[in-house]
Amino acid sequence: QVQVVESGGGLVQAGGSLRLSCAASGSIFSINVMAWYRQAPGKQREFVARITIGGETTYAGSVKGRFTISRDNAKNTVYLQMNSLKPEDTAVYYCQVATQTAYWGQGTQVTVSS
Repeated sequence: QVQVVESGGGLVQAGGSLRLSCAASGSIFSINVMAWYRQAPGKQREFVARITIGGETTYAGSVKGRFTISRDNAKNTVYLQMNSLKPEDTAVYYCQVATQTAYWGQGTQVTVSS
């Protein structure tokens, strides 16, 4: 059993910053990829960023240059630093942890006001 818990969401004005955290715990043998997705109201869940165990990163075009993903392998934790936030970044942000199976957290709300 693997537990995934996100934190750090909240309300911020446009142009502001937030840092999300995601911690995985439980029966973890090795985590290959940790990633962030988001889902805005009435829209499908979309990819935001991912980072491999080796530190390779990939970003969605809409957040590239504004968001930074990082991880602490010793703590099984991934972070998402979000700068220059826009109202269109408003969504529930979900963490995905991939071992042999993909596990999801419950999500954390990010609201950006204009």
